Amino acid sequence: MFELTVISPVLLWTAIAIYAASFVAFAFDLARRSQVSADAKTVRERELVAAGGGSATVTPSGDVVEPAKPRFVMARIGTSLMVLAWLFHLGAVLTRGIAAGRVPWANLYEFAMIGTLLIVAVFLAVLTRLELRYLGTFITGLVVVLLGLSSTNFFVEVTPLMDPLKSIWLVIHVFVASLGTALFALAFALSVLQLMQARRERLTREGSAKTGPGFLRTVPDAERLESLAYRFTIIGFILWTFTLIAGAIWAQDAWGRYWGFDVKETWTFVIWVLYAGYIHARATRGWRGSPSAWLSITGFAAVMFNFTVVNVFFKGLHAYSGLS
Repeated sequence: MFELTVISPVLLWTAIAIYAASFVAFAFDLARRSQVSADAKTVRERELVAAGGGSATVTPSGDVVEPAKPRFVMARIGTSLMVLAWLFHLGAVLTRGIAAGRVPWANLYEFAMIGTLLIVAVFLAVLTRLELRYLGTFITGLVVVLLGLSSTNFFVEVTPLMDPLKSIWLVIHVFVASLGTALFALAFALSVLQLMQARRERLTREGSAKTGPGFLRTVPDAERLESLAYRFTIIGFILWTFTLIAGAIWAQDAWGRYWGFDVKETWTFVIWVLYAGYIHARATRGWRGSPSAWLSITGFAAVMFNFTVVNVFFKGLHAYSGLS
């Protein structure tokens, strides 16, 4: 038992180090995308001048040679490192749970572990269906920051569960909330990229010489990014709605009332309202584009505020941070 409590932090810090290496690889990938974009633009301009249009090259014999599709090797390396880091991360969570003899998400440190584990898991799962490696820098950067801050500021030794937490709802309620947070994190990254892409598109239409980072030319347009963020938010919102309902049922079992305007309860509802507003705004024609993206970002900021500030500085029935 003692050994597992020592092994878990070692595995977690190893995972953080590999996540950081993955972040560097994805950062190099963005730099590579910028270079590829700049080179492609130069080639197109030369071809248009020489041949009067078109993107293919014609050899002297008359054969048409299509430009080679760029291979983003660093993105593949970054993804491989992310998978390796996730395995160490999973090992840290499992050893923590075995050492505690329960599910490993009963305090703030453990919630950070499982939440970030699910963020990476959702991202890797989505990569099997969609090409979203351009988000690797955003995701790994977020995970490194959250895990690093949690490991240095929120770490606590394994302790027995408080009486209100001895319930099956601990397994269901917290896990679903963590999964919903993972989907909101992915939507957040897409919304940030959407704002950057929308700005580049606007500057391009205006004929500006400087339109922002070159890698933006290799990712989907702002409308596509917004659509993806909306889809992930819909799923996350459904999970968060279940979280709210399950929390009320658990509160009835633990404290004899469904709702008591506890700080944690209130902020969970505030987050629900923000994302409900985002979904409604996205469905309303006048609120598409940057306004809806800012609502998505605001919603995730509220999630992070609920996870950090509310858990650490506000007292209430949900004061399970584990910090003295």
